[in-house]
Amino acid sequence: MKSYIARRLLALLPLLLGVSLLVFAIIQLTPGDPARSMLGDYATEERVAAVRHQLGLDDPVAVQYGRYLWGLFHGDLGRSFRGQSPVLEEIIARLPSTLQLTVAAMTIAVVGGMAAGVLAGVARSRWADGLAMSSALLGLSVPNYWLAILCIILFGVNLRWISVTGGEGFKDLILPSLCLALGPGAVIARLTRSSMLEVKREDYVLTARAKGLSELRITLAHVLRTALIPVVTVVGLQFAGMLSGAVFIEAVFARPGIGRLAVNAIATRDYPQVQGIVLFLAIAYALANLAVDILYAALDPRIRYR
Repeated sequence: MKSYIARRLLALLPLLLGVSLLVFAIIQLTPGDPARSMLGDYATEERVAAVRHQLGLDDPVAVQYGRYLWGLFHGDLGRSFRGQSPVLEEIIARLPSTLQLTVAAMTIAVVGGMAAGVLAGVARSRWADGLAMSSALLGLSVPNYWLAILCIILFGVNLRWISVTGGEGFKDLILPSLCLALGPGAVIARLTRSSMLEVKREDYVLTARAKGLSELRITLAHVLRTALIPVVTVVGLQFAGMLSGAVFIEAVFARPGIGRLAVNAIATRDYPQVQGIVLFLAIAYALANLAVDILYAALDPRIRYR
């Protein structure tokens, strides 16, 4: 297992190199001038040229990318164009807020989604199954940012139950986490149901039922554990996706997290911040995939990595 983990970590290097090259190329092709954006429309061309030279934007593209890679190899994601503060420090400073939101939303999605999926799988073709799957379909159909705007209008403006200026208390975490958990919870519910129905047709489940075991014991001890294997894959990917999906929720609820930092960086054409955030999210996806593979072996003793 240790050698497998080491190989997977080494495989991150070419992945991150490809991500950095792709993001750098997209940024170079994006219209707009960071220097002009910083100085405004009424700045003189001489002043804009001086700022471009100060930021290194007048260097050849290959030189800029080489300088960026050199910084990456030394753990330096560069400095923000506007504040001239290290990008890594800005990401770390906003990471706790994003992690708080993501963990809360993931907890709601896993608990609610798996509960709905197990209920639907046990009560197949009954009213509970129809209610759970209809709710999951609704959760997949409603955009989380649209739901977030409705929640702010209802609970923030009309009822005044929450702050609409970016509060970070427990009360102000409830609605953002619910909005962020809606889509992933629906995916987990539907996958849990389909996986349980597939496992319930296996021979060992029929044998356990023939031995006279109760349905509750069969569901918990035989069906659920095996059915969790594909669910774990989705949970891991959904958690990493929530880190990037929090961009819209943090922007709507004005939370000071990585998502809001990304929105501001894109709006102001702060290239180092955009590159650093995308690279951070790529690492989060890769580590989530590795964690899922490790959990496979814990859930299914037949799976071993050599």
